Amino acid sequence: MRHIFYIALCPLLLALTLWCVNASANTDMQAATAKSVRSIVTGIVSYTRWPSLDELPRLCIYRSARYYLTLSEAGATPLPYIPVMVHDAPDALAAGCNAIYFGAESPADQLELIKRYQGKPLLLIAEQNPECVIGSAFCLIIRDDIVRFSVNLDALSRSGVRVNPDVLILARNKKHE
Repeated sequence: MRHIFYIALCPLLLALTLWCVNASANTDMQAATAKSVRSIVTGIVSYTRWPSLDELPRLCIYRSARYYLTLSEAGATPLPYIPVMVHDAPDALAAGCNAIYFGAESPADQLELIKRYQGKPLLLIAEQNPECVIGSAFCLIIRDDIVRFSVNLDALSRSGVRVNPDVLILARNKKHE
């Protein structure tokens, strides 16, 4: 009887072990993706200049963003921006953002907020706008845990901020990978 118990238990233990290994691998991939998102966003902000801004820019991060915690936590390396969590457009307008990181907001929603910020320099980064045709100037492309970004030059030219040309070249090179 004990022998049958062990025979029945072995597949269960094997399945549990495989599940734990798979969960650990998924966690590692998610952590790597989050680290890439943070690296790209901090890089873009670091190489952006706002006219007459003498302090760190305020990056408003929508709570709908998958990586809002990653972008708002200080971590070991200091952030090149002051993170501000926002829920919606009125929050973002009240916070006096210099940059906005959109989560699930549609390109149309992004455009609506841009219109309300008219005349103020504003860097816009979108987490879920893969076409990057309207809305944000920078759009993250996250596929199979690989993070790239593209740039909407039209939106960037109207943003009122200056971005180091090396970032634009990097976006163009990453688009073709």
